[in-house]
Amino acid sequence: MSLEISSLNVSIADKQILKDFNLTIPKGEVHAIMGPNGTGKSTLAKALAGHPDYTVNKGSALLDGEEIFGLEPDKVARKGLFMAFQYPVEIPGVSIANFIRAAVTARMNKEASDAFSATAYYKALYAKMDELKIPREFTARSVNEGFSGGEKKRCEILQMAMLRPKYAILDETDSGLDIDALRIVAEGVETMRGPDIGIVVITHYQRLLNYIKPDVVHVMYGGRIVKSGGPELALELEARGYGWVEKEFGALV
Repeated sequence: MSLEISSLNVSIADKQILKDFNLTIPKGEVHAIMGPNGTGKSTLAKALAGHPDYTVNKGSALLDGEEIFGLEPDKVARKGLFMAFQYPVEIPGVSIANFIRAAVTARMNKEASDAFSATAYYKALYAKMDELKIPREFTARSVNEGFSGGEKKRCEILQMAMLRPKYAILDETDSGLDIDALRIVAEGVETMRGPDIGIVVITHYQRLLNYIKPDVVHVMYGGRIVKSGGPELALELEARGYGWVEKEFGALV
């Protein structure tokens, strides 16, 4: 079982960003995508999530054999795709507890939803909050309202832990995090990895990969994957920067 992206071409405002993009994420693996600004990393994440500003001109994305392009974002999520945003939005007036419970029960059938008691829900929620060092009183706060960058990212990983998706796309989860928050968020992601989930970590920097150990590292440039390798590839990028990528693959842009 896998998330299989084939021959994907995506544009925004008539500008093509992804160009015959191909990537397969098997369940049970963590893949990192690295690359310079403007190469299409966030475009990939948003296109998969069904963002309306991004036009899929060609290609497919099969989630365990089912096409997700053409589906509304909520249906993509129900199929089991989770996305952690680079800049999580605030939802005033909606508490974290109510938001996550609504998302969790939306993926259940009616019988399971009716049987999912408040006691069972809060027991599971508090256990995950404790792991992520999120104060329990945060359950009554509005989603991301007034949160620091680290609190927003921990809240997203909490959502991921409670939803238990089949595949997760983490778009620059390390953005805006200090060292302590980075470690806590990364440890939360690490507790999720296993045979039932495939994870894509999108990042500029190797520092996140000190905590989240990828099985495969991909270099993205010019709207496509130009090189793949093991964790040592991230160290090479950290040491050499992206200049050599631009020099070697500049003709692709």
